[in-house]
Amino acid sequence: MKVLDQLARTEQVDCGYRNGSDRMVILRCIGPEQFFLERVVFPFELLTFQCPDRSEVEIWTHGLGGPELLESIEARELIMESAPVPEAAAGGIELNPWLQAS
Repeated sequence: MKVLDQLARTEQVDCGYRNGSDRMVILRCIGPEQFFLERVVFPFELLTFQCPDRSEVEIWTHGLGGPELLESIEARELIMESAPVPEAAAGGIELNPWLQAS
């Protein structure tokens, strides 16, 4: 329970990474308080995710000799600007029936 409390106190940011290569890559995000996220990103795919703002993102691929680190990026460099909420949607999720629980 302590880990969940610590994660709740850590500011989460919205990030995005686009795989501009023609090969599948693995994105690993390592952050404070034992935060870890690992996802496969297909060629030309945009992956959006949330992580603590002090996280480090690593992009890995598989070469002939095994796993290869392609790049290491601070999560702050991948922060996506949030889109403004339309005035009609400000009332809540009741405007979108697909978001309601059944």
